[in-house]
Amino acid sequence: MTPPWTHARVRESEIRHLAELLAFGLKQGDVVALRGDLGAGKTTLARAIIRAMLGDETAEVPSPTFSLVQTYAAPRFPVSHFDLYRLGSAEEARELGLDEQAESGAALIEWPERAEELLPADRIEVRLEEIPKGDPSERRIVIEGLGSARPRIERLQAIEAFLRSSGWADARLLYLQGDASPRRFGRLVRNGASAVLMDAPRQTDGPPIRNGKPYSRIANLAEDVRPYVAVAGVLRAARLSAPEILAQDLDAGLLLVEDLGDDVFGAAVGGGADQAELWRAAVDVLVEMRGVPVPSAIALADGSRYRLPPYDRAAMQIEVELLLDWYWPALRGSPVADTERAEYLALWNAVFDELLRLPTGWILRDFHSPNLMWLPQRTGLRRVGILDFQDTLEGHPAYDLVSLLQDARIDVPEALERELLEHYCAMAAAREPAFDRDAFTFAYAVLGAQRNTKILGIFTRLARRDGKTAYLRNVPRIWRYLERDLTHATLRPLKVWYDSRLPEEQRVPPDAG
Repeated sequence: MTPPWTHARVRESEIRHLAELLAFGLKQGDVVALRGDLGAGKTTLARAIIRAMLGDETAEVPSPTFSLVQTYAAPRFPVSHFDLYRLGSAEEARELGLDEQAESGAALIEWPERAEELLPADRIEVRLEEIPKGDPSERRIVIEGLGSARPRIERLQAIEAFLRSSGWADARLLYLQGDASPRRFGRLVRNGASAVLMDAPRQTDGPPIRNGKPYSRIANLAEDVRPYVAVAGVLRAARLSAPEILAQDLDAGLLLVEDLGDDVFGAAVGGGADQAELWRAAVDVLVEMRGVPVPSAIALADGSRYRLPPYDRAAMQIEVELLLDWYWPALRGSPVADTERAEYLALWNAVFDELLRLPTGWILRDFHSPNLMWLPQRTGLRRVGILDFQDTLEGHPAYDLVSLLQDARIDVPEALERELLEHYCAMAAAREPAFDRDAFTFAYAVLGAQRNTKILGIFTRLARRDGKTAYLRNVPRIWRYLERDLTHATLRPLKVWYDSRLPEEQRVPPDAG
């Protein structure tokens, strides 16, 4: 058994670092029991955790000695600070709403001994102790995860060791709000410099569902950080703005990467940038990628070699099945019939037969507004920062273009889509005399329909399985894109299926469940 995470001598000035690590690791439903004698520093630590959760080191965080509980609306979830010292029974703590507060957010509890029977078995224990005959400004702090919290505390220990070995242990750690990914990100800041921590332990997406493989293995999704490091090296060698890898622990799934800032494409457009200029610059990056050979293998620092997986039939098929597995039952209230599934897959597989005959190249796979940074201080293609590419595949390059021009989270006007599709084709044809425009526009329509179908399923899954209901607001936009794609003549049989099984009045956000 891993021993408790012990900090033998912690000065008050060092409390912030520990609090930021704990805040980084907190999740909704966590209970943190803060134990120690009067004056041990429980309130100081709780205050630092709350400020880290709020992202504001100057926030006013009064002691709840008299109010008994204070609740703060942190960006990730609410955090409640309890002081139970004056309570006479656990029932009084229950009346304060301890159970409800802990369930809806996170609860930091001073004097948890007053309500021991209310504490969940899965919790984080923090004990602050004075050091006998030691410096009175120092404390011994012991942190232990109980039950399901144990591996998360062990993970924080690994992160602390990684930051120490990479020379960033003294930096501030600010949680960065992510997207749909299970990875966590934090910004490290010190002396005017910054870097981004990527916390991505090896994991699969779900249990085995087909031939003993989980969804991530069938869809060829990355399960560790090796693909990210490998592809970053190729992109940087091509003089594109992928983040520099500053430090890495491939086995632990921890990376320290260059901080490209906060101006993702969506935020830049919201701040007044010209959408057409940004999207055209990104199209130019994709044209450039056509000239980058896909290597047979990419060498990594640990001596291993990474091979790009293919975007094969199994991956494309499992993705279009997400519509039937999640969107259909959420909309209809019952699963799709086996006969309907068989007909649907037969139509898709006929299209995949044609697509898989075409030449292949890079598919960065997540080349869209949440993962593209606008870097106007750079020049040429380097103005486009590329953040997310760990799921890169070898397949038809039209996939990335449709990801960009049919962005799931921000409207791309149809006229701009047509203009930039034409721009891409003209640039590709100028570079490659054998470029087949008809074959490319066919692939663009197929992969657009396939991708938008997948997204309808993924956004429904995020809402119903993971409680991330905000994604459902994008469903009408996805349907508009999908309707455009299905107008291609080769997709007419699929269009008939969609029109008959999911007619216009059913193309709505499903129940979040």
